[in-house]
Amino acid sequence: MSTFLTMLGFNSAIPTVNSSPTAQFLEMEERAFLIDCGEGTQVQLRKAKARFSKINHIFISHLHGDHCFGLPGLIASFRLLGRETPLHIYAPKGIKEMLETIFRITETHKGFELIYHELESKKSVRIFEDNRLEVFTIPLNHRIYCNGYLFREKPKERHLNMQEISKYPEIETCDYHNLKLGKDFILSDGYVLKNEVLTTEPSKSVSYAFCSDTRYHESILPIIENVDVLYHEATFLHELKDMADYTGHTTAMEAARIARKANVGKLILGHFSNRYHDLNVFTDEAREVFANTFLPKALEAVKIG
Repeated sequence: MSTFLTMLGFNSAIPTVNSSPTAQFLEMEERAFLIDCGEGTQVQLRKAKARFSKINHIFISHLHGDHCFGLPGLIASFRLLGRETPLHIYAPKGIKEMLETIFRITETHKGFELIYHELESKKSVRIFEDNRLEVFTIPLNHRIYCNGYLFREKPKERHLNMQEISKYPEIETCDYHNLKLGKDFILSDGYVLKNEVLTTEPSKSVSYAFCSDTRYHESILPIIENVDVLYHEATFLHELKDMADYTGHTTAMEAARIARKANVGKLILGHFSNRYHDLNVFTDEAREVFANTFLPKALEAVKIG
């Protein structure tokens, strides 16, 4: 299955007529994830024609409003749409108190289970895993506790070489699973058929790293090394580096340095300050350091890997 990323919003702090706060819809291995949920996210999901009823896991980077104020409304809409499936929310400690207070005061009855995974660790930890993929936190350096997230497919099964397999009647359909897992096949006479003869290389596993609000922070390099696509905030141009440091943000040039040092495949910038009207200035600056840098494409599903 292919992996697709849809940018629902990518500006900083204040929503505008033409842009929305941070939110992303990631489809990976037939799973649908929501990453951050700024104000208006559910409207953006509808505009993108995203299957948001498939969202069972939401990842919030930090508890500044432009990254989580859309969450109460989205959850309320899930209830109105008759949702019954439990919803997992991964976010800094305090998210449960915030949401449950809102639901209590507004007498919002959810109608389905909310499962909170409150995060406090300052080290990278695995917070989600199933048989196909895993998700790790990426500790960031913002004004308050903040994590990015690394989404990584597990190694995929090998492909069957049916032309070779058909030469050996002893290999039955029930043996295919072990072959896909890389195991050799032993014939009745004891001869070992090597797996690399009976199968071909698996498809490449895909990885995506989301780095929200943060100062320039090289500690993340080992975590995001060699990812296919990196989203990294770039609130300011480098001429305003002092302001970036003071407010807990990164410049376009610094984001490009992170991408280059981590040897990522592609860099997507975001979280732009509203002071900039022409966003091309961000890629102009970043590409001097890391050529494969791009602006986000709003509401368009982009294939990763």
